[in-house]
Amino acid sequence: MAHGNSQDSLLERIAEAVGPRGLLIDADAIEPHLVEDRGLYRGSARAVVKPATTDEVAAVVRLCAEDGTTITPQGGNTGHCGGGVPDGGIVLCLSRMNRIIDIDSVNYTMTVEAGCVLQDIKDAAADSGCLFPLSLGAKGTCQIGGNLSTNAGGTNALRYGSARDMALGLEAVLADGRIWNGMRPVLKDNSGYSLKNLLIGSEGTLGIITRAVLKLYPAPQDVQTALCGFDKVEDGIALLSHARRASGDAVTAFEMIPQFGMDIVARHVPDCGSPLASRHPWYALIEFSSPRAHSGLKEAFIAFLESAFEDNLVKDAVLAESVAQAQQMWRIRESMSEAQKPEGGSIKHDVSVPVSRIPEFIERAVTAVTAAYPGIRPLPFGHIGDGNIHFNFSQPDGTDKEGADRDAFLETWGAVNEIVHGLVAEFHGSIAAEHGVGQLKVDKIRQHNGAVENDMMISIKRALDPANILNPGKVVRLS
Repeated sequence: MAHGNSQDSLLERIAEAVGPRGLLIDADAIEPHLVEDRGLYRGSARAVVKPATTDEVAAVVRLCAEDGTTITPQGGNTGHCGGGVPDGGIVLCLSRMNRIIDIDSVNYTMTVEAGCVLQDIKDAAADSGCLFPLSLGAKGTCQIGGNLSTNAGGTNALRYGSARDMALGLEAVLADGRIWNGMRPVLKDNSGYSLKNLLIGSEGTLGIITRAVLKLYPAPQDVQTALCGFDKVEDGIALLSHARRASGDAVTAFEMIPQFGMDIVARHVPDCGSPLASRHPWYALIEFSSPRAHSGLKEAFIAFLESAFEDNLVKDAVLAESVAQAQQMWRIRESMSEAQKPEGGSIKHDVSVPVSRIPEFIERAVTAVTAAYPGIRPLPFGHIGDGNIHFNFSQPDGTDKEGADRDAFLETWGAVNEIVHGLVAEFHGSIAAEHGVGQLKVDKIRQHNGAVENDMMISIKRALDPANILNPGKVVRLS
């Protein structure tokens, strides 16, 4: 609740700080910033503020702190947990802060502003003969500030880690408007608490990331991609282990897809079907890569596949013979979320468990949920290489995909969560593997983490944002 100044007075002062291009108050202009991609949440805001510099961000935060007005930081607004949906106050959108400031191809670093679109960063790195490995389905619209604030993972986390592992330094505006400069482009920095890692993954609740120093890698010159079909998840785990050894741990990605996933992609995405001649219960999209042009990866991949056939781990496989064929294989995986939408309601989980226990987890979770809700259609897929499973369920076939049947199905979300999250806890995993917490999981995290961990998080939030103006109600609740 604002105090001390009228709404008009605050917005006038914000307009003075950011200029006429930096303040949106028209309802139609604000509307896209009030909803999130899945349509689960809709919020409200007095205005959308688009600063062009860190100093402007700091000025806006100081004004809002003085007025008691809450701030919801927002990047590309591609999140899946409602973390960027406002509940009053203002939306602070960083899209105008989109400069790539510097690329150091000797130090293998890139300095960027938080509003840079991920694909633009990847393209700039490639133009310099480097690789920025973070890769998401939303890479054409998501922004690096949002990627860092949610510690995004993506398809290359097996080899390169998540966003946290790709950031060397940060700049951020704190809840009182002060600017913290932690833009250190070095690999080793033991100068106290890791404040950078405290802010990464905090979803704008502790500070607003404005710039970052990102870690680059030599660009891959030899990339080999294959799609394999196999009978059971246990075979996929064995295949992953075998691939890491056979490639000299050059596995960039290992993505698992069930037959149901292949079916809906073929059904709903034009020209996007399996290149394999026969159907299989499970598939793995596997990628090896090396920065050396003649690294022998193709020969290693072929030998790996031959061995996998001999061990009866693989029933069928296609090794991409061109970049276009590899891109078509990746299109199958990247279209999975899009293909779920026409199938009606989808109950989604973003969980992780130890890789070795993935087969047991999937079997038990699928058995438990389908027993409780007959006809429900399981769709576990994703980053099996790092233990992160997008454990989704589509509503039963033959039901109304848009009307009352869909609504009734989605009302079971909480009960299905209880089953899946209970097993995640038993397996010592995480119920928020890479999409963040936002408001979707804030209460579930309280139950899952335990009292001590919750108390630690609350203490940090109160220390850095005592007035609770930065993205309140997300990640951690103070009451």
